[in-house]
Amino acid sequence: MIKDKDIIVIGIQPWDIKIGSNCKNIAEIFAKDNRVLYVNAPLDRGTFFREKDSEKVQKRIRVIRKEEEGLEKISDNLWNLYPDVLIESSNWLPRGKFFELSNKRNNRRFAQSIKDAADKLNFKNYLLFNDQHMFLGYYMKEYLQPKMYIYYMRDNLIKNPYWKKHGIKAESGLIAKADVVTNNSLLYTEYGQKYNSHSYMVGQGCDVTLFDDRNNRIKVADDLKDIPKPLIGYVGFLTSRRLDIALLEYLADEKPEWSFVYVGPEDDLFAASSLHDKTNVWFLGPRKPEELPSYVKGFDVAMNPQLVNDATIGNYPRKIDEYLAMGKPTIGTLTKAMEYFKEVCYLASSKEEYIHLIEKALEEDSQILATQRMRTGLDHSWENSVNEIYSAIERVAKEKQIML
Repeated sequence: MIKDKDIIVIGIQPWDIKIGSNCKNIAEIFAKDNRVLYVNAPLDRGTFFREKDSEKVQKRIRVIRKEEEGLEKISDNLWNLYPDVLIESSNWLPRGKFFELSNKRNNRRFAQSIKDAADKLNFKNYLLFNDQHMFLGYYMKEYLQPKMYIYYMRDNLIKNPYWKKHGIKAESGLIAKADVVTNNSLLYTEYGQKYNSHSYMVGQGCDVTLFDDRNNRIKVADDLKDIPKPLIGYVGFLTSRRLDIALLEYLADEKPEWSFVYVGPEDDLFAASSLHDKTNVWFLGPRKPEELPSYVKGFDVAMNPQLVNDATIGNYPRKIDEYLAMGKPTIGTLTKAMEYFKEVCYLASSKEEYIHLIEKALEEDSQILATQRMRTGLDHSWENSVNEIYSAIERVAKEKQIML
C-alpha cells in the first residue's frame, strides 16, 4: 500500500469526459490515501478551430486567458487541472525531426503548467502516472523529474490511425525510459517487456456492484420469461468491428433448439445481418445500465463472441467480470487477453469449439462453479487493480533503491 504521497496523473481522457474512464477510476482510488492532481490534456490548436464554440473548448480558452482558474478541487485529496497553455497540433507532421521538435516544445509548455499547479498544491517528490499518452507524456520524466514515472498501457493504441503514425516509435521509447510499466492485459505486458523488464500485469478494475447477486436479489427480466431455454446471451453494443457476426449466424443455424438473446444497440451491419431472420434469435434492443443485470440473470450461458483483430486481441473485456460476478457460465473467443480468465471461462478458437464448449457449460454447471465465478468477478475491483499497481511500484523502488 502506498499512502500519504503526492501523485500526478496525466492521460488521454479529460476529467470532463462523458463516458467511463480507467484513468479517472484509478485516480479516485489513489486519492483515498494520497494527494492526487489529475491533469487534463492541454487544448491543441486543431481542436480550438474545429470545436471553438463548444463549452468544453470555451472553458479551456477562459483558463488560457486567465479569466478562469484552471485548478479545481474535486474532493479532499483530489484536484483537476485544465492547463493554461495552447499547444500545436503536431500529428500531421512527417515522421522524424520536425515532429519530435514540435512534440518536445508541446511537452515543455505542458510540463510548465503542471509544475505551476503542483507548486500551488505544494506537491513534493511526486509520483507521475501516465495513462498511455505517448506524445504528451514522452518528455515528462525529463521536465517534471518525478520520484518515479509509471506508464499505464490499457489499449492497443498504435493500431489506431491517429496514434500509429508517430506512436510506434514514441511508445516503445517511452516504455523503455519509464521506471515502471503497468498493463491491464497479458498481451500488453509481454509487449512492454520487450523494452522494459519492469513491465507488470495489474489486472483491470471493474465496478460490478450492479451485478453482485450473492444474495439472489436480482430478478429475471420479464421479457426473457417466454423465450425457450436454454438462453445463450450477450449484453453490450453489437458492433461488427468487435463481434463475429458469421460465428453468431453459424451458432443459430447449427443449434435451432437454443435461444440466442442480444441486449444492446446495433450497428448497421448487425441490423442488416441474417440473424434478424432466424426464429431462435431475439434482439431486445438497448436497456438502461441498471436493467442489464436482470437480463444476464436469465442467461444460461453468457458469451463474448469477439472477432480476433487489432481492436480486440489485447483488450480487457470488462463485460466478462459482469457475467462472472453473477456466477454465469461464460464463453468467449480465445485471445491473449482472455487467457487471464482461463480458469473460470470457456475459451473457444473455432465455430465448432463454440458449440462444444457451450454444450459443456450447460452440462456441468453447478453451484460450486457459480461460486468460483462470482468470486473471480467480484475480486476484479478497482481497489485490487490499484493495489497491484502499488505492488509493482514498490517492487521497482526496492530494486532501484528509490525511497518512496
